[in-house]
Amino acid sequence: MTAKILVVDDEPDVEALIIQKFRREIRDGRFAFRFAGDGVEALAALAAEPDFDAVVSDINMPRMDGLTLLARLGEATAGPDGMPATMIVSAYGDMANIRSAMNLGAFDFVTKPIDFADFELTLHKTLRHVAAQREAHRRTAAAERAHAALSRYFSPRLAEQLASDGGPIEAGGQRRAMAVLFTDITSFTALAESLDTMVLGRLLNEYLAGMTDIVFSHDGTVAKIVGDGLHVLFGAPIAQLDHASRAVACARDLDTYAEAMRARWRAEGVALGATRIGIHAGNAIVGNFGSGRFFDYTAYGDTINIAARLEAANKPLGTRICISQAIVEQVEGVAFRAVGELVLRGRSQFLRAYEPVDPSQTAAASAYASAYGLLAARDLGALPAFASLVGQNPDDRLCQFHLRRLLNGQSGIRIEIE
Repeated sequence: MTAKILVVDDEPDVEALIIQKFRREIRDGRFAFRFAGDGVEALAALAAEPDFDAVVSDINMPRMDGLTLLARLGEATAGPDGMPATMIVSAYGDMANIRSAMNLGAFDFVTKPIDFADFELTLHKTLRHVAAQREAHRRTAAAERAHAALSRYFSPRLAEQLASDGGPIEAGGQRRAMAVLFTDITSFTALAESLDTMVLGRLLNEYLAGMTDIVFSHDGTVAKIVGDGLHVLFGAPIAQLDHASRAVACARDLDTYAEAMRARWRAEGVALGATRIGIHAGNAIVGNFGSGRFFDYTAYGDTINIAARLEAANKPLGTRICISQAIVEQVEGVAFRAVGELVLRGRSQFLRAYEPVDPSQTAAASAYASAYGLLAARDLGALPAFASLVGQNPDDRLCQFHLRRLLNGQSGIRIEIE
């Protein structure tokens, strides 16, 4: 790569001496020199060719001296790499001006009469400084680009960590143990069709901003946003031993936020539906998949499909959060109640599902557990037990679901979800 150097000096023999001294470097294409007689010519040269690596300038010159040129270099060179490194040439006894030049940003200096051996050493040192500065700038810019790209998916903390560890995630996938969370708003398509576009935009932006902020607060990864729905991963791209606990804590916070937002919008006359959440844990293939210009950080596998099916199962069950046994087995300190043995759409094997319960509702949870035990045993006492629970809490939609099944002649806890 050719180093471009601008020499600014009003002495007529300087150009010939420099060309003679560096004739081999010029011939080999390592150096390319341009010459200007004063600061005015130098600024014009810099405007025409802003990619100079170094400026070598005398101080005492007509029209514009070297100190004035140095002061204006920052204004004249606004390229991505900033101003070129500057060497000042001045008389040996002119230390006051040399000091002023260094204060204005000069990198180094040589004295007159010029010792060309010293001049050559100083020039090489200056060019090495330029190369190091540009490499640092390149790395910083690459990290910033990586951080911007990663911030689409990851929390600020994870994005910063990933960017500092080497930039964007490589294309391709790897198998990971993780927790997967899906969300969806009940009847949102019908609501969207009935709303003014400005109102819809405000609602959706508020909802998604709040939901993604909560995901990021739990260091989750937003793999995808489709309409009003989120696809969230825990345990990727960075392994999290507590990925199941994070997913459950995140789901509860998402539910609290969505219900509060739902109440606010209902007060404005907008019938925003409940947010349904499904969570499952297991192995999945995760990575940056795509081709050409488009890549998408996402996950594939049965774990993903089951989490999506659990989210959809909330609709017939009447629940807002439906969690697999694989998650429950990994979480401590959280109360759950059994939903049933679900046979999800497209699957032949059942999956035990649960719903988190408010720890303050211990009495209600205990009564539900007793009724559920009767249901599991196909005991005739299940019907009056669930009727009693619905009478005590008419808003408990899971109890309503089980009561309807019993009234329709069904029994047991095996439930087929269409």
